Amino acid sequence: MISIIDYGMGNSASVKKAFDFLNIKCNITSSFDEIRKSDKLLIPGVGAYANAVDALHELRLFNELQELVLVKKKPILGICLGMQLLANSSQESVDKKGFRFIDTECKKFDCNLKVPHVGWNDIQIVKKDSILFKNIPNHSDFYFVHSYHFDENIDEKNSVVDYGYKFTSSIEKDNIFGVQFHPEKSQKYGLEILKNFGDI
Repeated sequence: MISIIDYGMGNSASVKKAFDFLNIKCNITSSFDEIRKSDKLLIPGVGAYANAVDALHELRLFNELQELVLVKKKPILGICLGMQLLANSSQESVDKKGFRFIDTECKKFDCNLKVPHVGWNDIQIVKKDSILFKNIPNHSDFYFVHSYHFDENIDEKNSVVDYGYKFTSSIEKDNIFGVQFHPEKSQKYGLEILKNFGDI
């Protein structure tokens, strides 16, 4: 069972619909008892970094999720803002601290292209034995909607994308996974990402 964390900031219904299509059991929940009993965790996200951090604390889920991931080693997948929450912090709200699963800060785009970055882009897979990208060809297209991103220069990256310059489009580190794009909106290969996570 995959628990899709409901903290009022994500497109949880779209993610659940994708898992339902794949016949992968999941639920949308903010109940820690249900989350604790699940096999895997997923943090969706659309919106502001500060609001997301505050919502998780208000629900008393922030510290509990840290323990489940770092101590219990439950696999976790962050999507879009959910991936950014895996970092130490974000330039969007420097006073708010993320989960600190990945030692980096989310940066705002600094390029001449339109921001937010919205639309389809092909990613370059840089980790050849990546769990998330199993059975997915290099330079496949995925759908992005965001204004902040992970730096390219982190060890945990498994793919990069170019939008004015290269940045990290997804990460994996032990039981921790994140994608800046929206797999639930990325058709065939997006569904394959979710399937690969479900198969862990």
